[in-house]
Amino acid sequence: MTLQEPQTADGATVPEPVPLMGCPYKADPYPLYERMRETGPVHRVLFPSGVQAWLVTGYEAAHAALNDDRLGKNHDRGNDRWRARASIMPEPQHSQLQVHLLHQDPPEHTRMRRFVTDAFTPRRIEGLRPRFQVLADALVDELPGTGPADLVAGFAAHFPFQVLAEVIGLPAELAARFDRDWGKVVQPVGPTDPGRPVYEARLHGLQGYIAEVVAHKRDHWEDDLLSRLVVARDRRELSQEELDSMIFQLLVAGQEPVTNQITTALVTLFRHPEELVRLRDNPELMPRAVDELLRYDSAFELTTWRFFDKDSDLHGREIPAGDSVIISLCAANRDPRRFSDPDTLDLERSPNPHLAFGHGIHFCPGAALARAELQIALRTVLDRLPGLHLAVDDGELDWTPAVLGRGTTRLPVGYDQRL
Repeated sequence: MTLQEPQTADGATVPEPVPLMGCPYKADPYPLYERMRETGPVHRVLFPSGVQAWLVTGYEAAHAALNDDRLGKNHDRGNDRWRARASIMPEPQHSQLQVHLLHQDPPEHTRMRRFVTDAFTPRRIEGLRPRFQVLADALVDELPGTGPADLVAGFAAHFPFQVLAEVIGLPAELAARFDRDWGKVVQPVGPTDPGRPVYEARLHGLQGYIAEVVAHKRDHWEDDLLSRLVVARDRRELSQEELDSMIFQLLVAGQEPVTNQITTALVTLFRHPEELVRLRDNPELMPRAVDELLRYDSAFELTTWRFFDKDSDLHGREIPAGDSVIISLCAANRDPRRFSDPDTLDLERSPNPHLAFGHGIHFCPGAALARAELQIALRTVLDRLPGLHLAVDDGELDWTPAVLGRGTTRLPVGYDQRL
């Protein structure tokens, strides 16, 4: 096996395994990603849970890995070394909630994905924009008349979930009872971690909630995504575990990344105040601006696990079968070999083939929805909160400890008035 650390032409190295943890890394991972890209496209890395993995950096390498049919996502491919630390979710929940699209390979992935794509088509999302705008305005209406305010607690934590509920058909009475803390079950908490009891309580709470959603939709069928998934289970086109896992994925992956992306986008604009003013005064820039904000600092920082089923070469590194391979979307999106001046925010960048939504068969089915949500969210807060600015020093921002994602837990802002 090739274990030597990659190096640049002048002999510089990045000692491996590279730790991907700690406040400096979470606040700004880009200097580290730059050093890693310069020394090679694949590195051994270490996560807080103790898992060692292989991280793919660089645009070309990431794009190739996202489309490499040798790399599968089913957890059964993971070896014992990976499973000892990475299979954090206990049984039976792991078997019952972890067989969703992100952890499936063809033909199961193909079969399951067809049940969700119609709900997220660009045409359908465009038709729902007026309703999304109503939801955004209602949340801003509840903010204080003048700053300060926390835009996570007052806006970003609620808007994506309210939109998601509309899109998938989650009844208002059930949506009101969803506990956002349940989304934290995707953040690894090892068996010996002091927070394990809280983690398991959240897991049981979410699983019970999913069971209520299924029972409600079985008794109150409507022409919506959740109802169609329940019907597919009753027709045996989906197993019970697949149904529960797909609802789990919708409720967690369908909203938390957008919450985080609203925060990363706003932080980026606060760091570039001239661009914030330019975007506020030129609404026609918004579609391209959102894609550039996605490229510049993506909330979905790293992909989930992928595995080779036999020892395989990956850009010159020999990867053992069952070791986890993860792709850094953020590192790829700042690669100077693909993007000119990648560390410069260019709201009119075109073309902009960023990988914030992935690529290949696992390209995010909700990409059109996420773009619409971000456009509406940014347009609304910029228009209705004149003088919007960060109310604390940049260094005081608390970045979420989530392994795969980027976002701030709070976003204290000031503004002149609420229009």
